[in-house]
Amino acid sequence: MSVASLSRVSVAVALALGLALSACARNTADDASLSGAYGPASGPGSVQEFTASVGDRVFFDTDVTDLNAADQATLDKQAAWLNQYSRYAFTIEGHADERGTREYNFALGSRRAEAVKDYLIAKGVAASRMKTISYGKERPVAVCNDISCWSQNRRAVTVLAGAAGS
Repeated sequence: MSVASLSRVSVAVALALGLALSACARNTADDASLSGAYGPASGPGSVQEFTASVGDRVFFDTDVTDLNAADQATLDKQAAWLNQYSRYAFTIEGHADERGTREYNFALGSRRAEAVKDYLIAKGVAASRMKTISYGKERPVAVCNDISCWSQNRRAVTVLAGAAGS
């Protein structure tokens, strides 16, 4: 390996480690702030349970806003959990991969978030508990120039916020 290649590898490793640590720190802080107001940070009815056991995101194919069978199965579990724990308001975030213009991807992310919202409403979740937002391609979870990253970034994420109306 050349010095330049080793340098790129070192930078990539350092970046990945930094992102992983910052994500852990953020999630810990989020769980800690919710635990005081809503009970334990883990266990039945917790944000952690929702994310780990139910699943907080669905994925889309390129330029698609339709929900496939796997998406519907995840959203069925979300709807059941959200109907059981009605104290949570939440935001549905729509995302897109890096391809396409900024404007196109904001519109695509918005349509994806609305598709999830409509599905959850059809499953009995109160519309007053949810809002949608599109981040387009602005908040990727994976950064590279191939399908392995793009497929992770084409998503809608359900983010629990706390008691409805607060």
